[in-house]
Amino acid sequence: MAVSFSDLSSAAGLKKLDEYLLTRSYITGYQASKDDLTVYAAIAKPPSSDYVNVSRWFNHIDALLRISGVSGEGSGVTIEGSALVSDAIATPPATDTKARFDGYVDLKAVAADDDDDDDDDDVDLFGEETEEEKKASEERAAAAKAAGKKKVVGKSSVVLDIKPWDDETDMKVLEEKVRSVQQEGLLWGASKLVPVGYGIKKLQIMITIVDDLVSVDSLIEDYLTAEPINEYVQSVDIVAFNKILSCVFKHCDTFIR
Repeated sequence: MAVSFSDLSSAAGLKKLDEYLLTRSYITGYQASKDDLTVYAAIAKPPSSDYVNVSRWFNHIDALLRISGVSGEGSGVTIEGSALVSDAIATPPATDTKARFDGYVDLKAVAADDDDDDDDDDVDLFGEETEEEKKASEERAAAAKAAGKKKVVGKSSVVLDIKPWDDETDMKVLEEKVRSVQQEGLLWGASKLVPVGYGIKKLQIMITIVDDLVSVDSLIEDYLTAEPINEYVQSVDIVAFNKILSCVFKHCDTFIR
C-alpha cells in the first residue's frame, strides 16, 4: 500500500513525517529503498533537530547515499505539494550525492553510471594521502631520521693546578705559555694565582674541552709538561673534571672573578 505525505517543506508536513518515523527506520519495509529517496528529495534542507525522528532518518539516508547508495525498490510513496524529479535512481555517484536544484535533490542527475574508472581517482573514501601529503610525510620522516643520526657532542669542564719550579718563575709568562697551547675542542677559561707556600704561587686555570677531540692526559704530557713549556712548569694536576652542564656553574664563583 502506497504511503502519502503532505508538503514536506512545511512544518506541518515535517511534523507528520516525524510522527510516522517514530516507530520506523525507513519509509517502507526494513531496508532503505527508493521510497526513502523520494521523501529525502522532497526535503529542501536538513531538518531541524526539533524533528528528532526525521533528523535521525535523514542523516542515515544521507550517509547511505555518500557511501554505497540505496538499492531497495520500495512499495511506492507520494508527496503532495512537491515537484519531484521522477524515476529516481538509487545509486548516486560518490562524488556528488547531493546535487540540488531549487531546494530538491536531482536524483536523476546524480544517478549517472559510474563506469569510468578514472572517476575512482577523484574519491578518497579511505583517507588515502594526496601526493602533497605524501611528500610532506616523507620530508618529515627524512628530517626525523637525520635528527636521529646527529651526534651528541659531549663537553667537560676541567680545573688544572699548574705549579712552577720555584718562586723566581715569572707566573705571567708561565700563563702566557700555557694559553699558547691551541687545539680543536680546547677553550681556556678563567684563572687565578693561588699561594702554595714559601712565596711560591701556582696557576689554577679552567678549561672547557670537547670530549671526543681533546684528551686531558695528552694535553698535560705532550704540551704542558713538555718542551718548551716545561722550562716554566714543574707539574700539572687535575683538580676537577666534570661534564660541563653539571659543573660549569659550580666553578663560576670560584674562578670567574
